[in-house]
Amino acid sequence: MTDSRQPQQPDRNLALELVRATEAAAMAAGRWMGRAQKEEGDGAAVGAMRAVLNTVEMDGVVIIGEGEKDEAPMLANGERVGTGHPPEVDIAVDPVEGTTLLAEGRHGAVAVISAAPRGTLYDPGPIMYMEKWVVGPDATGVVDLDAPVGDNLRAIAKAKGKDANDLLVMTLDRPRHDDLVRDCRAAGARLRLISHGDVAAALLASVPESNVDVMIGIGGTPEGVLTACGLQATGGELLGRLWPRDEDERRHAEELGFDTTEILDTNRLCNSSDAFVAVTGITDGDLLAGVSYTPGGAITESMVMRGKSGTVRWIKAHHNLDKVMEYSAVEYG
Repeated sequence: MTDSRQPQQPDRNLALELVRATEAAAMAAGRWMGRAQKEEGDGAAVGAMRAVLNTVEMDGVVIIGEGEKDEAPMLANGERVGTGHPPEVDIAVDPVEGTTLLAEGRHGAVAVISAAPRGTLYDPGPIMYMEKWVVGPDATGVVDLDAPVGDNLRAIAKAKGKDANDLLVMTLDRPRHDDLVRDCRAAGARLRLISHGDVAAALLASVPESNVDVMIGIGGTPEGVLTACGLQATGGELLGRLWPRDEDERRHAEELGFDTTEILDTNRLCNSSDAFVAVTGITDGDLLAGVSYTPGGAITESMVMRGKSGTVRWIKAHHNLDKVMEYSAVEYG
């Protein structure tokens, strides 16, 4: 039988342009590392990301602006970015994922941006948190959100050809996860507790280069959408469900038409394989190295993903900031 699909010429990889925006955000934010000034670091990243995004040939609308949850300076929901020319895309941003990590000089802060065709990214409305499980391509289809934690971990281990006590589980260190942590330990799994940064943690769980097998727990819904875009490239899977913080939030969401019992998978959160993601390290982390500054320059490391081709690139860039600032409106000093 012959393959009816016709080969196509390689087309534009928007992620290779978006990475300039995450690099700019990371280099601007990195100057604030360890200075205990969250708003200043976040504001520097937002300004740098916006300036570069507006040079990208696209008609973008910000669907996910992380600043709403953190009450931070932000690329606001509904803001238009790019030159205004096609392609028409939804944009999700987190100029500093891990503002506390940056302010305290801790590991794992990154700058993230994703893009997908207009109308394909999930809008979480007023629900800022969701429960989620993220696995790599070797464990898709085995997680059941309604099953006990131990059963899911054993199913993941079986799919990966491991024992449950070989699994490495990553989750946010939060009181709301006390039962989850207890159940993971009871199943024999190894745990890595992180203080912030579940986009990086989720991507770690989805790539073969990492030893993280699964990321679980209640984290940000905007971060879930950003993660889903990346999973279109890595082939991993996210299963989640909205998590209202109280009955008032649940009632408000349901009045707006949200089903808080719906299981949200990768394709529900990002309903297109033609998705693009760029992530640049701000501080050193398990996923990416942070920004390092040299006399008159900086070195960045980024992860660039394209869903349509399934391509994941790691890019190490050397920036001559003296030259860049001759023509750029962004202040990196």
